[in-house]
Amino acid sequence: ELMTGYTMLRNGGVGNGGQPWVLRWSSRIRLTWLSFTLFVILVFFPLIAHYYLTTIDDADDAGKRIFGPRTGNELCEVKHVQDLCRIRESVSEELLQLEAKRQELNSEIAKLNLKIEACKKSIENAKQDLLQLKNVISQTEHSYKELMAQNQPKLSLPIRLLPDKDDATFPLPKSNRNCRLHNCFDYSRCPLTSGFPVYVYNSDDFPFGSSLDPLIKQAFEATVRTNVYVTENANIACVYIILVGEMQEPVMPKPTELEQQLHSLPYWRTDGHNHLIINLSRKSETQNFIYNISTGRAMIAQSTFYDAQYRPGFDIVVSPLVHAMSEPNFLEIPPQVPVKRKYLFSFQGEKIESLRSSLQEVRSFEEEIEGNAPADYDDRIITTLKAVQDSKLDFVLVEFTCKNQPKASLPTEWALCGERDNRLELLKLSTFALIITPGDTHLVISAGCTMRLFEALEVGAIPVVLGEQVQLPYNDVIQWNEAALIIPKPRITEVHFLLRSISDNDLLAMRRQGRFLWETYFSTSDNVFSTVLAIIRTRIQIPAAPIREEPAVEIPHRSGKAAGTDPNMADNGDLDLGPVETEPPYASPKYLRNFTLTAMDIYRNWNSAPGPFHLFPYTPFDPVLPSEAKFLGSGTGFRPIGGGAGGSGKEFQAALGGNVPREQFTVVMLTYEREEVLMNSLERLNGLPYLNKVVVVWNSPKLPSEDLLWPDIGVPIMVVRTEKNSLNNRFLPWDEIETEAILSIDDDAHLRHDEIMFGFRVWREARDRIVGFPGRYHAWDIPHQSWLYNSNYSCELSMVLTGAAFFHKYYAYLYSYVMPQAIRDMVDEYINCEDIAMNFLVSHLTRKPPIKVTSRWTFRCPGCPQALSHDDSHFHERHKCINFFVKVYGYMPLLYTQFRVDSVLFKTRLPHDKTKCFKFI
Repeated sequence: ELMTGYTMLRNGGVGNGGQPWVLRWSSRIRLTWLSFTLFVILVFFPLIAHYYLTTIDDADDAGKRIFGPRTGNELCEVKHVQDLCRIRESVSEELLQLEAKRQELNSEIAKLNLKIEACKKSIENAKQDLLQLKNVISQTEHSYKELMAQNQPKLSLPIRLLPDKDDATFPLPKSNRNCRLHNCFDYSRCPLTSGFPVYVYNSDDFPFGSSLDPLIKQAFEATVRTNVYVTENANIACVYIILVGEMQEPVMPKPTELEQQLHSLPYWRTDGHNHLIINLSRKSETQNFIYNISTGRAMIAQSTFYDAQYRPGFDIVVSPLVHAMSEPNFLEIPPQVPVKRKYLFSFQGEKIESLRSSLQEVRSFEEEIEGNAPADYDDRIITTLKAVQDSKLDFVLVEFTCKNQPKASLPTEWALCGERDNRLELLKLSTFALIITPGDTHLVISAGCTMRLFEALEVGAIPVVLGEQVQLPYNDVIQWNEAALIIPKPRITEVHFLLRSISDNDLLAMRRQGRFLWETYFSTSDNVFSTVLAIIRTRIQIPAAPIREEPAVEIPHRSGKAAGTDPNMADNGDLDLGPVETEPPYASPKYLRNFTLTAMDIYRNWNSAPGPFHLFPYTPFDPVLPSEAKFLGSGTGFRPIGGGAGGSGKEFQAALGGNVPREQFTVVMLTYEREEVLMNSLERLNGLPYLNKVVVVWNSPKLPSEDLLWPDIGVPIMVVRTEKNSLNNRFLPWDEIETEAILSIDDDAHLRHDEIMFGFRVWREARDRIVGFPGRYHAWDIPHQSWLYNSNYSCELSMVLTGAAFFHKYYAYLYSYVMPQAIRDMVDEYINCEDIAMNFLVSHLTRKPPIKVTSRWTFRCPGCPQALSHDDSHFHERHKCINFFVKVYGYMPLLYTQFRVDSVLFKTRLPHDKTKCFKFI
């Protein structure tokens, strides 16, 4: 049936009777249904969907909204997601690029690994070659040392020899008064290498000890405890010393009792050889009780001698011990200028013929005193001096009668008048001080004369000794004609003419030399005792003991940091400052003069200079030096250095030349808790030629940081710990300093290598002077009548700051051990002026100004923290220091100079239009 209907439809709806209306009806029904369906889909379905979605958005769970309206934050989150997507894409691209680079680097690493392997093989080969070179160098050095040992043996400290317990026998002299060293001294007890051991008896162990002056005994014992030659082992002693005076009269033993006690000394050995009997006098009252005692072969040191008692070259005339237990006050000592004072000369004294004394009682004891005494010139002296005073040509003061009771004195001796303070006040006003020797010519020296000499030298009055027969203290080793006038009594009529004819320069020279003699040999008990020992030691030709060096306590520190190269330091152009490779540390030659005593006069002649004393009065080869500044650890004095080795240009630049072609210097750098500045300064020393080592004086109680890494500059760096914060530590003679040349430099100093090398070359030509860069000068303030320190730019200078200067290690010993302690105390008080003190010392000794090199006036590094010199009180303190130092020295030792050394062989960095001063080349 379906097929029939289908067929009918195909045939136009006719079939089975031809019913076309049915077809038309069905067609209309299909169109209506289709339209209705489309209407329902297009209208109702969106309404239903909208309703459904609205219902979901109204739910309580806001997180489940999908199609509802969105807030602003949610819209932003959507935007963030988009940004993240864009970032992800960008990162992905970069990762791809990095991956490509990684692959490239992996390939390069593979190539470098191959090169490393090749380098390792090369290093192994180089190590083998280096080992072979070291073996060759070692063999060469060994051969060189053998050759040098065969041709030029090096002196070293010899083995110490000590005397035997049993003394060797030697012939007896005909009389004890004929004793000299060759027949009364046992040299076998004093080998050259023994070190001159001295044994001192304890006076309290003997009965006469209770009669000694307490002040003298205490001063003597204090001096003995600190002397380097004193030993407690009597068996090895070279000399035995016993103190017997000054004695107090109420308890003074009889001469026979004292003689028995001396002969009973444990090591007297029947005749007292190698013994020294010391009789010190603190007052002018003389107690020459030893004159009536048999002392055998013992030497005698005292202030009063008769010619029958005094044995030249064997006995010693000593100065009085005035300052027994106290140091002299330098501020109370008058200045050495003005040269001429109120009185041309002065004299106060009274002659008492009938005075009872110990000598008067025993005059008949010595039968060898024969003949009549020569004519007594005292009456003629009195008449002449009174005539000079009455002439009023010059102000003079002579008094031959004391206003008060005169001091006790010997017969024919002029007694002292008044108290010591009154006598000193008169001498402070006197240019010359007359000293009239006793009328008895057999009295070669008396305690009264030595007391007058002591007081004159103390206050700067030039001694005029009337009587050429007198034996002044230490006369066999001191050249008294440099500090005093010794005039025969018959020339009393010419004394006034002679004194007026002496120039001011000569007067100042004699006064300065007298001050030096007084400070060095007279002023304290230490000086007196040390001088006596030095005289004996020099007579028997034993070298002095080495002066002590300051032991350096090293602070452990880590090194290894590679030092960089400062372009300012390395900018030397075509200059060859030194060896291409850094020289190994080379110390200055040691032990140059151990026993070559025959060279003493030659050395002193070179060491002499215009002025009242030798170039260095403290020289270790001066036979009367108490302290004996012989520093065997760092050479033994100055050696004259001459011109070059004949080279010029490049040859001159590459070698030091001179008479000592091989020499190095040590840098001493003072620092205080400025680690960064210090490290920078040390790095700037990297590659500096001829540098032996660097000694860093750590002046802070706080140790350096444990993690501080010190630079490796090719030479040793010794960090020294100090006991206290003191600027004097800059000049301590550290035992680690093995060179004669010292470059003192501040931790913030900024110097180029060519400047340092030029300064070193100049110092080698003037080793006795300070050679440095920044110059300063002193000036007289007329309104305030005082000295001023001036740092303004000037063509004239008198000081060179030791913050950047070369000087000899010799001066470090003098500054630390010889220079008056009052100066070092001033430096500690102000924490200032140590450089001024060193300039004063060197100028005082040499009578020469320092040498300034290059045109530098400052040397501070840019950007460094401020130092002490930036304090407002810095210059005010330096003014005070200069005036205080002048009082201590008694005069102004600084000398002006317009001399400056610039180089024509090194770079000249100063523009010509800036040159205002003359340059001496």
